[in-house]
Amino acid sequence: MNQIIQAILFDLGDTLMYSTTPWPPVFERAGRKLANALCASDIDIDCDTFHIEFRQRLDKYYTDRERNLVETSTLTILQELLAEKGNRDVPEIQLRAGLDEFYAVTQQNWIMENDAVPTLETLQNHGFHIGLVSNAGDNRDVIQLVEKFGIEHYFDFILTSAACGYRKPHPRIFEMALENWGYLPDEIAMVGDRLDADISGARPLGIYTIWIRRRTKIHSWLNANPDVTIDGLGEIPRLFINSPEE
Repeated sequence: MNQIIQAILFDLGDTLMYSTTPWPPVFERAGRKLANALCASDIDIDCDTFHIEFRQRLDKYYTDRERNLVETSTLTILQELLAEKGNRDVPEIQLRAGLDEFYAVTQQNWIMENDAVPTLETLQNHGFHIGLVSNAGDNRDVIQLVEKFGIEHYFDFILTSAACGYRKPHPRIFEMALENWGYLPDEIAMVGDRLDADISGARPLGIYTIWIRRRTKIHSWLNANPDVTIDGLGEIPRLFINSPEE
């Protein structure tokens, strides 16, 4: 590696944090919480089945966004589903309250990696700028997770696909991340667990790519070819920080 890295972008899910249990039962509990909150606001839905319909709509949304790399947000999906059921112009404050109940459940299924904070701390102490770029259907959910883990102060910015409308590997989300700094692409590294999103999206722009594979479920994808592969976050400082002997 000839370039000097000045700033590092991190993915969030399965990079800095990981899920503890399978997602289907978590989403069922979350969906029921959402339905109960909407029913408590006197929104006309079937309180017993709405969580199933919402999950089905989410599954379609998740499939579509992986294909077109457009993030319309979970809030929009909820608005559209309710409108189809005759609930048009529901105040956003009520929708947001329901989604907060939904994400309060899913957030409990995430745990911070043990080496996340020490790594972020070391990088920050050595003068590296750090940013977070996350594919997510809800910007507030990501902000709440970062605050829950107490790591918000490590990041110059937090950019989500829900906030900008583009999902990794779309080049625009990476370009928007780079606009926060004055560095050239080859002065920036991207750390992520997904070859098909983090690595294949950053690499064509000239960003140095670091694939962390300990949580990944995909071990090969086209010609992603990360610049370096690691098994833990603790390996990152050694890539860019010289030891005293050196």
